[in-house]
Amino acid sequence: MSRISRRSLLQGLGAATGLAAGSEVIGGFPTIWAQNVKDVVVNHIGPPVTAIPQIAEQASKDLGFTVHMQTVENADLLNRFLSQSSSFDCADVSIVFLRYLVGRNILQTIPLTKVKDWDKTIPLFTRGTYPDGREASKQGVAPYTVVYAADEAGGKFAAEPSDWLNAVPTVTNADTLGIRPDLVGRPISSWADLVSPEFKGKAALQDQPTVGVIDVAMAMEASGHIKYGNKGNMTKAEIDKTIDKMMEIKRSGQFRSFWTTFDQSVNLMASGEVVIQSMWSPAVTAVRTRGIPCVFQPLKEGYRGWGYTFGVMKHVSGLQLDCTLEYMNWYTSGFQGAFIAREGYYSAQPDNAKKFMTEAEWDYWYGGKPAATDIMDPFGKLMEKAGRSRDGGSFWDRMGNIAVWNSVMDEDRYLTRRWNEFITS
Repeated sequence: MSRISRRSLLQGLGAATGLAAGSEVIGGFPTIWAQNVKDVVVNHIGPPVTAIPQIAEQASKDLGFTVHMQTVENADLLNRFLSQSSSFDCADVSIVFLRYLVGRNILQTIPLTKVKDWDKTIPLFTRGTYPDGREASKQGVAPYTVVYAADEAGGKFAAEPSDWLNAVPTVTNADTLGIRPDLVGRPISSWADLVSPEFKGKAALQDQPTVGVIDVAMAMEASGHIKYGNKGNMTKAEIDKTIDKMMEIKRSGQFRSFWTTFDQSVNLMASGEVVIQSMWSPAVTAVRTRGIPCVFQPLKEGYRGWGYTFGVMKHVSGLQLDCTLEYMNWYTSGFQGAFIAREGYYSAQPDNAKKFMTEAEWDYWYGGKPAATDIMDPFGKLMEKAGRSRDGGSFWDRMGNIAVWNSVMDEDRYLTRRWNEFITS
């Protein structure tokens, strides 16, 4: 039986295995196919912020086959993709990882016609623009430059939108600095404050070259030390100037720590050892849940943007592929988007996520409005008290002000070597 006919059968109506209320993906499997798919297991890997067992459990309940979710730390994910891609079916793939994976026979292309809610995906990913037509930043790895494949074979990126995708956008956010407002002693409004001598011994950086160097570049440019042609794709000369200056700043005692995990960043800020640092939105909230003031501070130069995509491995075929694609469409249909919204992340299909959120949740997480009720995390723990507003305002206040995207630079190997020199100096 052809892939298309299996696909159409999988999308049939009338089976007992329907989707959760509010979803508009598939209506369930015909009885004969429900029997066939009940033994299928779709293996999904991703980082801790997205590969959450409760999401897989809901998918399994809704789809009638089993989704198995495995968490892999960010530092190990790329190696898994490059050396063990046949051991799983799909994955949360960072937009920057697509630069490493496309052309290596690891991912298979996804026909645009198979993506149910492409029209609900934000234009930052599909066209590189904002809803009002403004062109988004091209510094770093802009999502729309890596999402499209040149053809079905998938060996090259497309220079413009095509009928084939390397992966489907799923999760995004705009990052900035975390601060302790009770300890910094003055308003913080610029990335330059990360390297201000006022905070000597009280600043910290994320120790990941492809991310940490962007934070560094934002601080270097904002403080007037360096003007970049493209902060997300530095020349060797720009890398040298950046790292040499940062080594000088490090020798002055500016940095208390270079963190590698979520918990480290939380503990540094909660303890007061650090008052300004690279941070993730949920980490800021985790500090606040301890009753400690912490702010994900909007800065005048803008945000560092990033995103994840849903990628399908090259080896997947037949019924396994059909089920993986059904799971892909489920994954972007709203439940997962609402779940990760309660962690502080955004869905690339926000209107779908809205269907699975209360009005108060939507207004807080996406609308930038004061919380009408207490706001809970995905596991029922108090995140924010009623009356608080999300740092940075609404979805488009944040995502509409991205200065640079996370990146893999042309001089990536050279950057990594110089970054390691900086960290160990």
